[in-house]
Amino acid sequence: MKATAGDLVAGAKEKIFYGISTDSRLVKKGNLFIALKGEKFDGHVFVNEAVEQGAAGIIVNDAKVSKDLTNKKVTVIKVADTLVALGDLAREWRKRFFIPVIGLTGSSGKTTTKEMIAAVIGRKKNILKTEGNLNNLIGLPQTIFRLTSEHELAILEMGTNTRGEIRRLTQIALPDIGLITNVGPAHLAGFGSIDVVREEKGDLFLNMSPSGTVIVNIDDKAVALCAERWNGRKITFSMSPNADVTVNDIKINGIKGMHFNLVIGGNTQKVEMKIVGLHHVHNAMAAAATAFAVGTDIKTIAEGLTEFRPFSGRMEMIKLRNGAFLLDDSYNANPASVREALMTLKDLKAHHNGYVFLGDMLELGVESDEMHRKIGVLIATIGINALFLQGDFPAVTAAGALEGGMASENIFLLSDKEKGIDYLREHLKKGDWILVKGSRGMKMEKIVAQICDDFGNDRINGNNKTVH
Repeated sequence: MKATAGDLVAGAKEKIFYGISTDSRLVKKGNLFIALKGEKFDGHVFVNEAVEQGAAGIIVNDAKVSKDLTNKKVTVIKVADTLVALGDLAREWRKRFFIPVIGLTGSSGKTTTKEMIAAVIGRKKNILKTEGNLNNLIGLPQTIFRLTSEHELAILEMGTNTRGEIRRLTQIALPDIGLITNVGPAHLAGFGSIDVVREEKGDLFLNMSPSGTVIVNIDDKAVALCAERWNGRKITFSMSPNADVTVNDIKINGIKGMHFNLVIGGNTQKVEMKIVGLHHVHNAMAAAATAFAVGTDIKTIAEGLTEFRPFSGRMEMIKLRNGAFLLDDSYNANPASVREALMTLKDLKAHHNGYVFLGDMLELGVESDEMHRKIGVLIATIGINALFLQGDFPAVTAAGALEGGMASENIFLLSDKEKGIDYLREHLKKGDWILVKGSRGMKMEKIVAQICDDFGNDRINGNNKTVH
């Protein structure tokens, strides 16, 4: 009640709850059920179901619902806003643990960077990290509630598509270390401009304790601008040598990945990573700088990065049975990540043929047409043999590709993914590369599954069927 500023409607003032749930279908005996309201759901409709499932307490903001529960022998607390109450409870729980908490956000790369940080710090410490997509105002509290006395460090990813979310997430998580991977044109439908995206991401630094540490990507001018108002400890990373963490001697090794020298404070360690894409060097530097901030030595950092494997759908390389390769980057897409994926494809395919399956980049608002057109132009310049488009913006992307010089007979607007598979059956040869990319709502992973089912996929990089 103190944490949420709530009023006790029913039940004893002293009560122990065993776990917190926001989904009535998943309520377990002894849980505290918080009735959240969303655009498409209202948890207040399911409070009786939660009680029947064994909930020992309910948090609501509906007076009528709370009145109906007074005879159910459960504790009922009424609050002004149940979502705010969820975050307030998580904040109180987080304050019970005196361990380093890392909060990270960014327009792209934050999940991969989070996993790199976990791969490094997890070598020596028992860590808690964000799982799946639990990085919003509902998911982040759920992650925090998993904190126990056994954890030595927490890594919390923060996502946003509405102004003010990062500020609130930072207030809940109370991170000691803050990282903004980059600032780019993502979720413009909600933010309207890159400047507003920068301000939103910058709220991580602005709402941290002054005693904390920020990790600054000085290769990204917007991130560097966010850090200008920070007067506390800073650790910088950059491709240039004038940063606390940097790299040199980068070598791309095709399907084997890449290697580089990691340099921290004058010390150097070679890192061999089984992941492709130059942008992942930036992610690795961000992870290294974050690990360094909590006292991890450079040798452990290098070992952790070397052992890191990308997750499914994030620049995952799959070798097909006919000797061609599939680059599965289907997890999500924004203009920056699509550009990086296309440039990686260009490097990987070398003199072989390249094929691209591209779905829409979502949530770009009024910039959607222009962003898709520019991607089309880029596709034409990197020498793609065939382009397969689906979604609501294929005509715009195709127009950009034509503008860039791509032949119209090599551009296909897909209403049926089988048409693209049929084309590959006829043209795909050993050494060729396929890229599949698109926003999560486009379900591009179905195309990946279809290609793998049709062509079969062999093991790649030792004992791994795919590079995870």
